[in-house]
Amino acid sequence: MNDRIRDAFNQIHAPEELKERTRDYIAQEREKHAKRRFCAGRFRFLAPALACFFFVLLAGNVRWLYFTPTASISIDINPSLELGINRFDRVVSVEGYNDDGKELADSLDVMYQTYTQAVEEILADGRIASLLSEDGALTIAVAGTSERQCGRILTQMEVCASGHENAHCYSMDSGEAALAHEMGLSCGKYRAYQELLALDPDVEPEEVRNMSMKEIRQRIAELSGENFRGQGCHGKGGHHGEKGTGS
Repeated sequence: MNDRIRDAFNQIHAPEELKERTRDYIAQEREKHAKRRFCAGRFRFLAPALACFFFVLLAGNVRWLYFTPTASISIDINPSLELGINRFDRVVSVEGYNDDGKELADSLDVMYQTYTQAVEEILADGRIASLLSEDGALTIAVAGTSERQCGRILTQMEVCASGHENAHCYSMDSGEAALAHEMGLSCGKYRAYQELLALDPDVEPEEVRNMSMKEIRQRIAELSGENFRGQGCHGKGGHHGEKGTGS
């Protein structure tokens, strides 16, 4: 092709300067065209890799959004366990906070259920139902970073617990929940521990970890000189913004 272009120029009667400029222009255009083809080829090669990269990035963000708990539901009677709830109101973690709680957590199949389904299944479990039938004290504590979500969950927990005489539901802030976990206690046990600690400064977190909520409440009643049923298991209490549920 270069020979044909050269021959064609030789047949043209024009000033040599014009011919030279024309040759330079054609050479530059050919070089630009080659670069465009090279870049287009590289893009076609990179396009699948870029698509995979953005897919992995998107999948990672979706996974993070789904599996990150934004609230927790602490259920304490003697088994003490907590459910981690994501922003879509699904259970994404189940953790036992004492021996009975770990055993119960291992036996449950509530992952990815809605929190209402999970709590109803837990309260219907034979071990929990037996304790409730024996006048066991049940606390359900809700904690999280979203006031709106926690308020919605607390309302549903009050409905779930409404049929149980000694049920007590309340909310707590995320800072208080963090302190509970630092002590190795569930949120519900931590609140009860704080009440007991005010009456018995020598009590240790390890001491209450495997006590039932009924035993803790009875001890609080003994130390305070009040009747056990006056300790707020019916939801009559009202400190730290708690909301009670009773019969």
